Amino acid sequence: MRYQITGKQIDIGEALQTHVKTELEAMLGKYAGRPTDATVVFSKSAHEFVCETVVHLSTGLNATAKAHAVEIYAAFDGCCEKMDKQLRRYKRRLKDHHKDRTEPVELMGASAYILASEIDTQEDEPDTLQPIIVAEMETQIPSLTVGEAVMQMELAGLPVLVFRNDKKDGVNVVYRRDDGNIGWIDP
Repeated sequence: MRYQITGKQIDIGEALQTHVKTELEAMLGKYAGRPTDATVVFSKSAHEFVCETVVHLSTGLNATAKAHAVEIYAAFDGCCEKMDKQLRRYKRRLKDHHKDRTEPVELMGASAYILASEIDTQEDEPDTLQPIIVAEMETQIPSLTVGEAVMQMELAGLPVLVFRNDKKDGVNVVYRRDDGNIGWIDP
């Protein structure tokens, strides 16, 4: 398993890196049989340390957790507890959904854009209806079943997930509704 342990304007010592690797290996050994890599980023927000962890599983799913604490070790331990709880909660679902999946999730390349908001206090109407593109990035759209997409959205803590439906071979969207339920758009 590959580890990427970094700090945003924080020096990450060898002892912390060793602690992170040991704890993640122990936790992931219980729930995720074959994790491929883990990214752990430490940063500082005012007087608290922030730890964000993303673990990529060999099935193509990602588990994400984030925690804050006054001490850096406590921030990582809190993050590890959240991920442990997520993986424990979804262990049965991960096994059941991926029992017959023998290959990793297929990814399709796509472009993602960040558009400028058109809030202009001096004019009532914009000059053109074309949005202003602030940034253009490459993104990956996974090929999943609806159940896997919902599970991926919940594991990663995302409000919305765009995916290619394995069953219908079209692009679909799952999202968290305001009432707490999950919505599914199938064009």
